[in-house]
Amino acid sequence: MVIKTLAKCLREYKKATILTLVFIALEVFVEVLIPFRTADMVNMIKAGVDMQTVLHQGIILVVMALASMSCGAIAARTCADAASGFARNVRRDMYVKVQEFSFQNIDKFSTASLVTRMTTDVNNVQMTFMMLIRTAIRSPLMFIFAITMAFIMGGALAATFIVVVPVLVFGLLKVAKTAMPAFRAVFRKYDKLNESIEENVRGMRVVKGFSREEYEKEKFGRASDNIAMDFTKADRIVALNNPIMQFCVYFNMVFILSIGSMLIVKYQGTMIDVGQISAMLTYAMQVLMSLMMLSMVYVMTTISAESARRIVEVLQEEASIVNPENPVMEVRDGSIDFNDVSFKYSDKAKKFALSDVDIHIDSGMTVGILGGTGSSKTSLVQLIPRLYDVTEGAVKVGGVDVREYDLDTLRDAVSMVLQKNTLFSGTIKENLRWGNENATDEEMMEACKLAQAHDFIMGFEKGYDHYIEQGGSNVSGGQKQRLCIARALLKKPKILILDDSTSAVDTRTDAFIREGFKKFIPETTKIIIAQRVASVMDADMIIIMDNGHIADKGTHAELLERSEIYREIYEQQTRGGEDDE
Repeated sequence: MVIKTLAKCLREYKKATILTLVFIALEVFVEVLIPFRTADMVNMIKAGVDMQTVLHQGIILVVMALASMSCGAIAARTCADAASGFARNVRRDMYVKVQEFSFQNIDKFSTASLVTRMTTDVNNVQMTFMMLIRTAIRSPLMFIFAITMAFIMGGALAATFIVVVPVLVFGLLKVAKTAMPAFRAVFRKYDKLNESIEENVRGMRVVKGFSREEYEKEKFGRASDNIAMDFTKADRIVALNNPIMQFCVYFNMVFILSIGSMLIVKYQGTMIDVGQISAMLTYAMQVLMSLMMLSMVYVMTTISAESARRIVEVLQEEASIVNPENPVMEVRDGSIDFNDVSFKYSDKAKKFALSDVDIHIDSGMTVGILGGTGSSKTSLVQLIPRLYDVTEGAVKVGGVDVREYDLDTLRDAVSMVLQKNTLFSGTIKENLRWGNENATDEEMMEACKLAQAHDFIMGFEKGYDHYIEQGGSNVSGGQKQRLCIARALLKKPKILILDDSTSAVDTRTDAFIREGFKKFIPETTKIIIAQRVASVMDADMIIIMDNGHIADKGTHAELLERSEIYREIYEQQTRGGEDDE
């Protein structure tokens, strides 16, 4: 199954792969004939032939050498094209597959693991594929052709291979098998190493703020040392290949030269001659080197088997959220209905994140959501654009179950500013056009004014062409949030969801943003998750979440009168404000 899945990534590089196999076979065929012709030439010289005959034989050998070299060069080129193209297709297929994943699929793989799979694992598979279409074809052919020619040329002298080959095969396989567990352990540790690097880079400000540089260095050092120890152990074992190989080579040379010399002296060259002995030495080297290369292929193939399995695991992962057969292609309005909704993040989860949720939201309403940490506020709104599917019940947008919509159509109608605001490296304009790639400068300015971002943008030297560093590291948290809100507004959505997206702005700016929403996007349904009561006080409906349930819902005045949770939050926050004064 693994091989079949990866073979699909060859596609346009099948021709290059086949050509590599053909030219490798031709290279080997010509190469094993060269010692045969050389032996004939040596025997001719010994017999005292004229110079013209020697020159003729020499030209034949040169042509054969050039032919073998040409076949090898062509094979090297086609092999490079095939292996590099194969690796490119694997990476691209993995990347495309990840883009199709739902949040549930993404939760299954860590970011660090996906990075390792797309880099280290793909490189391992690429190297193995290159070895398979070159060395794994060349070595068996060379072994078969060379040992056949050795018996033809050397007769009984070739019996040395009956002793040497089993010894070498046993030794090389034993070495490879012993090294495998260490190689396999490395890949699991690579994920942890990448995870450590990713966490450190993302949290650099926190690391420096708490002066934890030395701790992070030690943590990285431990992970790096563990990998180094495993590789060192494996490489020490694999290094035994060389002495085993050398023992067999020198044993073979001594045997052939000793026995061959005795036979020449005893039978005066009638049984075997100098030319045959020189050819036998060459064939012996070819046989032993082919076995050595096969052992390296075995080692590399075993190492990359784990990489291949990890890659195929991603490629075969089925997206948990897909388009229906005949999807609805238009969202009528921004009305939202939660009908007896219950939800848990996976089938294996014992506890529901949301239970028995019933809510109706009219199109154009402003809805606030309050609740403590872990009350599943974010889980609730992620069901609207179908980032997750409900476990029980139904979520409807515009009167249609979200599972009946075309995914792009639904998500184009729902703009969501997540808790973790993300900006990408590029200009402010390029970041804003994630919301609408065809947005004009005027539309971007209008959205930024509505999000209270225009003024600080114009404070930059290049204005909307100001360059944003990766992750938005060169703008403040509040500026980042406002740019993300502007980006969401450019989609001109029917539903706008702000998941605690104004937590880093001051209350005055927060109020201006909400006032702008009322005036300029009255028909858009606005859902605001917030920690501050002030951010949702003027909402048409406020939903109080508690441990995955709807504890209460109503207006600010209604909840103050009957909801203990809301009243407690309100009094704590307003009392805190009075104390500050």
